[in-house]
Amino acid sequence: MSEFPAKVRTQTSTPAGAHGPAGGSFPVLRSLGLDLGFLRSFLGLLMIAELVLGLLVWALIASTFYQPIPAYGWVMFVAIFFWLVTIILFAMYLLQLQMKLYMIPWPVVLVIFNTAATVLYVTAFITCSAAVQDHIRLPGDYNKRAAASFFACIVMIAYGASTFFSFQEWKGFGSNAATSQVTN
Repeated sequence: MSEFPAKVRTQTSTPAGAHGPAGGSFPVLRSLGLDLGFLRSFLGLLMIAELVLGLLVWALIASTFYQPIPAYGWVMFVAIFFWLVTIILFAMYLLQLQMKLYMIPWPVVLVIFNTAATVLYVTAFITCSAAVQDHIRLPGDYNKRAAASFFACIVMIAYGASTFFSFQEWKGFGSNAATSQVTN
């Protein structure tokens, strides 16, 4: 037994990619705390789709002469408000800031946000579709407003899917006790 400490050798190692980019990893991005796995997750992809399509909705309407039609004020409010809040939530999840604000129940926040976005985008889609008129002053406005109505429908569906998946994540459907444990 006296030989035991002399025969044991230990060796320390560093994680892969700690000395430089290896296998496509970027240590600079890791040092920023970016969660690149979030970009590949279903919720991350849905948020990217919501951002792109929401931008299309309000940019298409903003490029028309919409001020005389009050319905487009509501559509613009819904589109810009949820686009900005989605940018904030996307940045928070990408930078893993929700881990630092652990006292906030983020799964519940996402369910409430996505539900509100879905419901209000339903109203914006209906309003936008009903306000599209064939007799408009400027020739390109009809097509832009019709396209905005189409993209509002697609964004509404994307937020509906986000509501479904964030609800599943909140309730823990599809996981078991071993995979849903938090390790600190």
